[in-house]
Amino acid sequence: MASSEMRKGHLDMIVLAALASGPAHGYAVIEEIRLRDGGAFDLPKGAIYPVLYRLEQGGLLNSRWNAAGSGRQRCVYSLTRSGRRALADPRTLLRRLADTIGSVFGEFSYATVRIDR
Repeated sequence: MASSEMRKGHLDMIVLAALASGPAHGYAVIEEIRLRDGGAFDLPKGAIYPVLYRLEQGGLLNSRWNAAGSGRQRCVYSLTRSGRRALADPRTLLRRLADTIGSVFGEFSYATVRIDR
């Protein structure tokens, strides 16, 4: 898995996890991630929007426009049923982790991990 693909997969799951507690606009998603990761990812404000758009196009998020307190419109994102399933499926999370480890070590593959149900 290429570095950009690995990063994209991680960010997808991180954003889904940040939205698991409820709908939020882009900046609030970044703040939630910062609260949870202690600043380890340090995402710039603009980095989150391509991820949000990609997840929405993939059917994992819904969006709607909502008036903020100042009267400004903000796009608010929420998980779809598919988004909740992707986040809840431990096999998906394990596959992402295994792929990341494989990328780091260059020899580990998810195909070598057996999951018993």
